[in-house]
Amino acid sequence: MHPQRHAAQSRPTAGVAYDAVILAGGEARRLGGRDKPALTVGGRSLVENVVAAVSGSRRTIVVGPERPIPGVVFAREDPPHSGPVPALAAGLETATAPWVVLLAGDLPFLTTAHVTALLEAAAGAAAPVGGVVMVDDGGREQWLAGAWPAAELTSALATYRGRSLKGLLAPLVATRLTLPGRPWFDCDTMEDLEEARMNVLNEWTALACKELGIDPATVDRDQILDLTKEVAHGVARPAAPLTAYLLGLAQGAGSAPEDAVARLTTLAKNWGQATAETLTDD
Repeated sequence: MHPQRHAAQSRPTAGVAYDAVILAGGEARRLGGRDKPALTVGGRSLVENVVAAVSGSRRTIVVGPERPIPGVVFAREDPPHSGPVPALAAGLETATAPWVVLLAGDLPFLTTAHVTALLEAAAGAAAPVGGVVMVDDGGREQWLAGAWPAAELTSALATYRGRSLKGLLAPLVATRLTLPGRPWFDCDTMEDLEEARMNVLNEWTALACKELGIDPATVDRDQILDLTKEVAHGVARPAAPLTAYLLGLAQGAGSAPEDAVARLTTLAKNWGQATAETLTDD
């Protein structure tokens, strides 16, 4: 059995040169054919997040349709949508570094620290095979989240006739790596996308509360979100953040009634009627 490593806080790598190959050209059938890599989490597209995580690469190669992402080389499998193995082969054609970090284009939780941990594990992997693959919290290998020796990967591709990444990559694995933060999590369904977006919201809420000296337990986030949704829909989109700010001011001043959120929600729902009455007042 191959060793499994558990990495805590990653440290900067020393001397591991790599290119990144990001597969971002699938058909996203479970997302209704949407352009999955372009979907956003935390204000940034999924593929842009992955590109940012490999900012230390010599070259970042995105296999898929061209997008307005600076500093990226684009490639395309032939024919398009023919699967991950041809996509990897297309990406490798322009890779020149001794290591290749292979990633999916829809990893919202992947960070530079995770890539650093991959490369540190790669630097310590056993020769002649030295591939490193992340495993999820159930111990399953995630074949679109790993680092591979480029020469061995190219050689394996030259003789491989299958269609699955597992069949290609499994013989090259030296290390299975468990990392914190679910960097392997991908967005195959709308439920996955919503989970990723809520995770970002949870982190932002906690950090914002810390900066403002607020106990997160006192913040009913879902109630505030429902309020701002009602205001944005029933009044005007810019009114939503303004309302949240005014509510905060009132609560900070101690002048907000206990049912302030409920009152504002009702006001937003009845906005059309309220303005009509105001405009017809003598």
